[in-house]
Amino acid sequence: MTAIINIAEQLFLVYFVGLYTGYMSLNFLSIFAIRRFMQTQKYAGVSNTNTGLEMPVTLIAPAYNEAETVVDSVYALLQLTYPKYEVLIVNDGSTDNTLEILKKEFDLVEYPEAYRSRIITEKINMIYVSKTRRNLRVIDKQNGGKADSLNAAINISRYPLFCAVDADSLLQPDSLERVVQAFIEYPETVAAGGTVRIVNGCTISKGFVQKIGIPKNLLARLQVAEYLRAFLFGRLGWEPLNALLIISGAFGLFHKETVISVGGYKTNMIGEDMELIVRLHRIMRKNKKEYRISYVPDPICWTEAPEDLKTLKHQRIRWQRGLTESLLSNISLMFSRNGGVVGWVAMPFMFFFECLGPFIELFGYITISMGFFLGYLSWENTLFFFVVALGFGVMLSSVAVLLEEMSFHIYPSAQYIFILLFIAVFENFGYRQLNSLWRIMAMYQWLTGKKASWGEMKRNASWKTATTSDSIEK
Repeated sequence: MTAIINIAEQLFLVYFVGLYTGYMSLNFLSIFAIRRFMQTQKYAGVSNTNTGLEMPVTLIAPAYNEAETVVDSVYALLQLTYPKYEVLIVNDGSTDNTLEILKKEFDLVEYPEAYRSRIITEKINMIYVSKTRRNLRVIDKQNGGKADSLNAAINISRYPLFCAVDADSLLQPDSLERVVQAFIEYPETVAAGGTVRIVNGCTISKGFVQKIGIPKNLLARLQVAEYLRAFLFGRLGWEPLNALLIISGAFGLFHKETVISVGGYKTNMIGEDMELIVRLHRIMRKNKKEYRISYVPDPICWTEAPEDLKTLKHQRIRWQRGLTESLLSNISLMFSRNGGVVGWVAMPFMFFFECLGPFIELFGYITISMGFFLGYLSWENTLFFFVVALGFGVMLSSVAVLLEEMSFHIYPSAQYIFILLFIAVFENFGYRQLNSLWRIMAMYQWLTGKKASWGEMKRNASWKTATTSDSIEK
């Protein structure tokens, strides 16, 4: 038993050294990138680069049973400060009254329209146009899932860029013109993403975030710290290396012809957003084409976070299965001859430390605890292991909160920052381990061939104002 414990200790040591080295490197890259970005914004604001000649954009929002939030989201999309864009809402066979609400609110009429089915999708029932909003169309189709809805909208879209957003999300008025800067600065850009923030606790009126706050619900508060860490530290660190593997499905801008050339979104995968990005890397590198996949930190998309354990569990299981499927379906990119940083660094890091990480972390907790209780490990070594494991998580979350305060200062009150710093510590004692357990469950379901499911995504919509749509002048 002593030999087993010693071997386990050595394996955990190697694992944690690799993990911490990777995260610390990303941390330094993030700090460097955010300083460079803020200096660029200071001396060359967005207003200086917007000429009114930017490529037009199609905004695509798949909607399935989004009656609670869809009107606010559509109004937010219709009020963006961008020269030329259209909005396509895809009703993916909703079983509630999502379509009826859209028809009434935006005065929709049937509009039979010819289009090319360059990507195969489920049947389109009807296309509607708004009599009051000339750039709004609604696609009513048979249920096929989010990826199928995106593909259908890509077929029907008119413009060279498309922006995929969630129907329950809200874009800030200047979000689109900010994220499109990646395509202006680097013409070889094929995809770019912005930052996703938690809308719970904010006040929404007329499709706009009127007052920024933090949620009262503890689970939602924990997710605020998570999102800050994921975007301002994780994605910002990979972006300078052109090794970004994730662009959130809630807010991503793409070059349409490039996406069509690689086959569009995969409809047989639950993590279609990440899988598309990994596939773009793989195919572009295989064909030796110049390309760039960017993350722009200041365009903001606000989305609702789950406030109950059941919904959060479904979400995290879905994310983990999506991560696993995305990596394994494009595994040939890893250590490939033309893989570059994404194939030799980002893919292995995501596979060994993110995909397999929950297993190793849980096994580490169990083995070290057993070693202590059976007398094979001293209390000093046991304490050191847990202090390092938990303390590093606290440090990463705290740095993300401080990065937010140093750069964008979205949360205006010092009280909010202190709350988020407390949450950055608190989430490492139970919440992080619970997420690891859910991720292990996701891997078990995948290994045993259980069919992937979105699960019921319960919407609270506590931020939604009751008179939003009524108060907007058409």
